[in-house]
Amino acid sequence: MYPRGHAITPMSRFGAAILGCEGTALSGAERRFFADANPFGFILFARNIEAADQIRALTADLRDTVGWNAPVFIDQEGGRVQRLRPPLARDWPAPLDHVARFGPKAARVMYLRYRIIAAELLSLGIDANCAPMLDIARPQTHKFLRNRCYGSDLETVVGVGRAVAQGLLDGGVYPVIKHIPGHGLAQIDSHLDVPRVTDPVATLEKADFAAFRPFSDMTMGMTAHLIYEHLSDEPATQSAKMIAMIRGQIGFDGLLMTDDISMEALDGPVWQRGRRALDAGCDVVLHCNGDLREMIALMRSTGTMTDAAQMRADAALAARPTSDSVDIAALDAQLEALEAERGHE
Repeated sequence: MYPRGHAITPMSRFGAAILGCEGTALSGAERRFFADANPFGFILFARNIEAADQIRALTADLRDTVGWNAPVFIDQEGGRVQRLRPPLARDWPAPLDHVARFGPKAARVMYLRYRIIAAELLSLGIDANCAPMLDIARPQTHKFLRNRCYGSDLETVVGVGRAVAQGLLDGGVYPVIKHIPGHGLAQIDSHLDVPRVTDPVATLEKADFAAFRPFSDMTMGMTAHLIYEHLSDEPATQSAKMIAMIRGQIGFDGLLMTDDISMEALDGPVWQRGRRALDAGCDVVLHCNGDLREMIALMRSTGTMTDAAQMRADAALAARPTSDSVDIAALDAQLEALEAERGHE
């Protein structure tokens, strides 16, 4: 999967970012920039995807620029949010619909689904997936997020989320839990504006925050660009108080990345948004749009990881998942059997 002769980790400290690229192949300017910036990883979007061999070449080239086996991330949830589509990868129903369809057997179905997704990703040189999504759906949850959730109660979200994470891990793909400390109460699309949560802290503690506590063993997580009005007047991504709560009360000590720093829930130029997030306690800034000028300004502002962030990054790489052997036809047969059982109930 990786270019031969590459180190597991670089000799120098990581740049405090995960970065996108503009197209289906790297430009000379991108190659030079990535070599200098040495980001912790890269992320792919639909604009970067054309064909299987092209994706394999791109992921190899991204790693070539930094000279080590940097993680390559993607959002491959299924439903509306999946960057790979047929024939490169199979289509899946929206997670909320898929879980509801199978009820008590949903965790097994979602394990199989994400084990298959992991095999598809790894075959293309992609080894990190921004899932599971542990946000709890409500009737008022904004439509951009709602059907991406796994359920409307804590038990379902935790059970399915654990199955999703295990399916990815067994397939050699990093899970990235999101959106800490919980995005389900958002009634506004955070790509466009900042959602504000007015629910009492006691409600958040019993539901939204509680969904993330069983995942403190995960190596990577992603923040939410939400303001929790009873706790902070800043979005969680840029709030030292909220990051301290994620580390303390929720107990997550893995590598904490921002959600996409270009989203309009955050104010100011992108480089400033990134700096504020790191100052608040995030470990790494996620920049997704592939705009080279923005990335150059961002890296000038954010620089390299702190000592604490570097330790978490090193720990994540030391725990890199490895793929077990897989028989996709056998997994499909299990899915078909579960579907047949559902039809007879």
